[in-house]
Amino acid sequence: MPWIRQTAVGDATGLLKRLFDQAIERAGRVWHIVHIMSVNPPAMRDSVRLYTTVMKGESPLSRVQRELLATAVSAELECRY
Repeated sequence: MPWIRQTAVGDATGLLKRLFDQAIERAGRVWHIVHIMSVNPPAMRDSVRLYTTVMKGESPLSRVQRELLATAVSAELECRY
């Protein structure tokens, strides 16, 4: 299994600290899928923006439909998260 060194939440500074703070405000914690991106804070920022646009932005699909699609795809791909 590969090992990627992650920045501890308490050690974060600058952009990474702001992103971790936002994650905690949003979800009550920093989920692993977000934390692994601590090696590249600009990529984390952009990934969260994309996710927010896809899941919460204007769309012909309802929020429930989008969540159901995400769940079905994750189940089909055997994702654990």
